[in-house]
Amino acid sequence: MLLAASVLTACNTQSDKQEAILKAQQKTIDSMRIAMEKKAIIDSMNTLNAQREKEEKWEEIERNEATSHTQAVSHTAAPAAAPAKKKWSHTAKGAVVGAGTGAITGAIVNKKRGEGALIGSLIGAGVGAGTGAIVDHSVKKRKQQ
Repeated sequence: MLLAASVLTACNTQSDKQEAILKAQQKTIDSMRIAMEKKAIIDSMNTLNAQREKEEKWEEIERNEATSHTQAVSHTAAPAAAPAKKKWSHTAKGAVVGAGTGAITGAIVNKKRGEGALIGSLIGAGVGAGTGAIVDHSVKKRKQQ
């Protein structure tokens, strides 16, 4: 009986050790997944910022061309205009608002708050950026007409 009890205890201890190892491995995998999701968010925001800067550069070039054309026609120097405030595109605004809303919703809905917030912010940023792009496209169409 003593031998049977010691064998059962040894087997139980091994399974506890294996379970602890599996939990540690799962935590490592989860932390790597979160790090990859954070990097994806940062990359998408950097892409949006680069796109916005590019659009602002083209707008500035167009403004300068329009100003030089106006000056050439009037033959008089116009006073320098005050620098315009940087405007966010609807795409960038939508991405930021969507990420915030998605993070809050994800944290509320998911039992794992951090993971839910991360996934929610990714989805929200994507949906917000998509919606903002649609609005930007329609505004651009209206300006052309």
